[in-house]
Amino acid sequence: MRILIAGAGKLGYKLAEAFSNQENSITVMDSNEQALQRVNANLDVLAIKGNAVQIDLLQRANLRNTDLVAAVTSSDEVNIVVCLIAKKLGCKRTAARVRNPEYAKQLDFLKTELGVDYIVNPELETARYIAKYLLKGTVVFIESFADGRVGMLDLGVKNIPELVGKKLRDVNIFDSILVAAVAREGEMIIPHGETRLNDGDTVYLFGRRENLQRFVADYFPSAPRDRRVAKSAMILGGGRSGYYLANRLRQNGVAVKIVEKDEAQCQYLVENLQDVLVIHGDATDSDLLREENFAQMDALVTLTGGDEENLLLALLGQQQGIPLVVAKVSRPNFIPIIEQLGVGRAVNPVLISAGEIIRFAQGGKVASLSLLLDGQAEVIEIIADEEAAVIGRRLAALDLPKGIIVGAIARNNEVIIPDGNAVIQPQDRVIVFCLHKDVPVLGQLFYRRKEGFFRGIWHSQKDSGKYPQD
Repeated sequence: MRILIAGAGKLGYKLAEAFSNQENSITVMDSNEQALQRVNANLDVLAIKGNAVQIDLLQRANLRNTDLVAAVTSSDEVNIVVCLIAKKLGCKRTAARVRNPEYAKQLDFLKTELGVDYIVNPELETARYIAKYLLKGTVVFIESFADGRVGMLDLGVKNIPELVGKKLRDVNIFDSILVAAVAREGEMIIPHGETRLNDGDTVYLFGRRENLQRFVADYFPSAPRDRRVAKSAMILGGGRSGYYLANRLRQNGVAVKIVEKDEAQCQYLVENLQDVLVIHGDATDSDLLREENFAQMDALVTLTGGDEENLLLALLGQQQGIPLVVAKVSRPNFIPIIEQLGVGRAVNPVLISAGEIIRFAQGGKVASLSLLLDGQAEVIEIIADEEAAVIGRRLAALDLPKGIIVGAIARNNEVIIPDGNAVIQPQDRVIVFCLHKDVPVLGQLFYRRKEGFFRGIWHSQKDSGKYPQD
């Protein structure tokens, strides 16, 4: 596959890292020399210095033979223009990052008239993810697959003291639930019966959604369901994510307060949000938070521009006993640290957006995708192709590497938690946990060999150094 990525900021770098491998030809274009130096130093891709809206530069990139252009610069307008030019020059498909809320009502026009095949909005996707977490009404967030029939939850071992120090083979509370992985000190490991669970571990569980809900109800009886649904929320930071989240929560009957220090942005929020209390002030001002009954909120979401500030404010909310706390972080390697410190949830817009663009690049074969621990592992919902190598064979006969765990198979109205004798059929929705190093093997099993694209697009390496600024 030939892929051109316009913009080498956080999202552009993550996409280049994810797509780059020996079977794909990746070009990254940016006018920022420092950003390109990081790309050159860490990734096996072609880096071109220049403005992506220059037609002569795009012509030299041979767009007629390019399968995908992903425009992810810091400017919405530049991204739209790049996609428009790319389509005119013969590129097959285009994807653009478009953030501005003003464009939200024009997405259909951008797609039909300007040739933008896919639009991703990191702040909107982040807001949707957070809103889903706050409105679920459960102690732990159950992520849904296969139209809600299959669930995955990540659970801190310390939340169930009886697990601490136990070997998995001695644990009997995961009835009809699969323990797919354990995150330990920032590393993802595939467990076995002799794996001993530590206090700081996070376990990833797969199962039928009703089984996971029953598990949560059994082991978290002190938190009734109705108390966990957020009826009031305070959002610290009124940028794009704060705007989208407040609007979504308001539509679901949640009383929302936003604290924003920029006066002009406060005016925008007041003019564009109904029934939301907008407070002009500094989110780090403890007196202000106390005056606004900070500790009485059902939910706290920290969406300021700084990771450290978001972390400290989230920890403050946790100490005040706020039931649901979410922190936004721009550096994915902060996520395991934040959750180990007891913050309810950490979200990263870059990983969310990268997953959406990767899913789009699959052309419908991947129904959903979640990147875990800075891309060390993925949870992928794959629609099984009728000519795939996996069809009609027992899972035990596939000789899967340790890093690939088939967590569930959804077939019609049935959900199967598979064992070695399970057989995948065409059009099954297969939910797979996969370490990034084993994704090429997964592609060889699930797609026809001639397609090739899936086999290595998630090849990645751990981040080194700091992301360049978008």
